[in-house]
Amino acid sequence: MDKLIIGAGLLLIAYALWQTIQKFRGRAKNSCCGTAEAVSVKKVEDTDPSHYPYRYLLQIENMKCSNCAKNVENILNGMPGVWGKVNLGKNEADVLSKEMIDEKTFQQAFKDSAYSMHSYKMLPVNQ
Repeated sequence: MDKLIIGAGLLLIAYALWQTIQKFRGRAKNSCCGTAEAVSVKKVEDTDPSHYPYRYLLQIENMKCSNCAKNVENILNGMPGVWGKVNLGKNEADVLSKEMIDEKTFQQAFKDSAYSMHSYKMLPVNQ
C-alpha cells in the first residue's frame, strides 16, 4: 500500500512539473497566458469588406484567453492586405484578404508564435 501511495505522489509531482514546463515554453513563444498585461489589437487601416475579394476560415490551436485571441489577430493583421477577426469560443479566425493566400503562407505567419493553424478553408466572400 505504501508503494502505491508513493507511486501516485511521484506521478502527481511529474505531472505538475510537466505542466510548469509547458507554461514556460508557451511564454518563450510569445504566449500571453500567465501574464497580467493586456494585449492591444493592431488596427487595420482598410475596414471596407468590399475591398477584400478573398475569405478564409482558419482553425487556430493553443488559444486560451482573450489575450491569445488578440495575439492571433495581430499576427493576421500584420500580414499585408489581410484583415482577421478571431472567435475565441470556436478557435476560429475569419480572414479577409486583398490577394489570394495559400495555406503555407498562413502557417508561416504562425511559425514563431505559440499558436498554430489546424485547418484552412477558403470561403465565398459573401458567406
